[in-house]
Amino acid sequence: MKAVVYQGPRQVAVKDVPEPPIEAPGDAIVRITTTNICGSDLHMYEGRTNVEEGKILGHENMGVVVETGPGVTRIGVGDRVSVPFNIACGACRSCETGWTSFCLRANPMDGMDGAAYGYAGMGPYDGGQAEYLRVPWADFNLLELPPGEEHENDFTMLSDIFPTGWHGTELAGMEPGDRVAVFGAGPVGLMAAHSAVLRGASEVYVVDKERDRLAMAEKIGAVPIDLSEADPVDQILAATGGVGTDCGVEAVGYQAHDPSGTEHPELVLDNLVKTVRSTGGIGVVGVYLPEDPGAATEAAKQGRIGFDYGSCFMKGQHIGNGQAPVKRYNRQLRDLIIEGRARPSFLVSHEMPLTEAAAGYESFDRRDEGWTKVLLRP
Repeated sequence: MKAVVYQGPRQVAVKDVPEPPIEAPGDAIVRITTTNICGSDLHMYEGRTNVEEGKILGHENMGVVVETGPGVTRIGVGDRVSVPFNIACGACRSCETGWTSFCLRANPMDGMDGAAYGYAGMGPYDGGQAEYLRVPWADFNLLELPPGEEHENDFTMLSDIFPTGWHGTELAGMEPGDRVAVFGAGPVGLMAAHSAVLRGASEVYVVDKERDRLAMAEKIGAVPIDLSEADPVDQILAATGGVGTDCGVEAVGYQAHDPSGTEHPELVLDNLVKTVRSTGGIGVVGVYLPEDPGAATEAAKQGRIGFDYGSCFMKGQHIGNGQAPVKRYNRQLRDLIIEGRARPSFLVSHEMPLTEAAAGYESFDRRDEGWTKVLLRP
């Protein structure tokens, strides 16, 4: 089969690789119909992780089941499914309490709870930027979708970024009527803003410097804040009469940078501490790593981010963080799509055949204007 393979910093190629076999009774093989390039994939693409060469990438996947192991009883051949990026066993303490993003059994790496497809440090699993994907514990992990091709571009967001954006608002403790600040207007930030609107926010402020992304935020009912024009904290405080927002979402991560392009890994955390009112909440879904050899400071290279924790403490703010447990939200989000309430496909800017993945990665990584979300079709 054809698959997108990591070959080194800023080098991916579509290669012929063996098709995945059934390895355990609970496995299923999914023929991929749509797979996305995620902003998190760019961390690997840019050489900012320890991903090994030869890794098949891709953790945002959906498709149709073509084969199942003898232990699979709920999912059947021909089912159209969304594949959560979390690989979860369904039986450990984390899974039983709804935290599939921290499964205790799926990742054999020492000290690492949680597994995912095609990602550095998240286990030995191949990704789905390919024609076929093996899904372990298929009965537990797969989400059934209506048959056919309707809502394909909406449903493909269910594997990661829509639940991740929703999770950001959940971690922040958002309630209906809240003012919400979202830092980062990439795909996850825009999904967090979309989620906040769906959940009844009174106002949503989205901070970024890319005008095309800020324009998309405005179209979904958010207030765009251009950090290249003035300090984003000052802009939001002025708009809220000096009060600030009730909560905020960090959707940028460890490669946060100022308008000049200089990295400051603490920048967004500091800004959220200043922006969110006392006793408000902050949900961090931007990626941070325990090690980052390419970081701007020696401390950050060791995963130590020196943000303004003292002010956070004095303001009584609470911070929630971590990867989204997709299964906690994906059924409800699927139904919001089916009923026409949610339209996450507004993000999609480019649909490309799998064979053009290298060009898609290159343009998305450069943040070329208009490149907001890339879908690949095997």
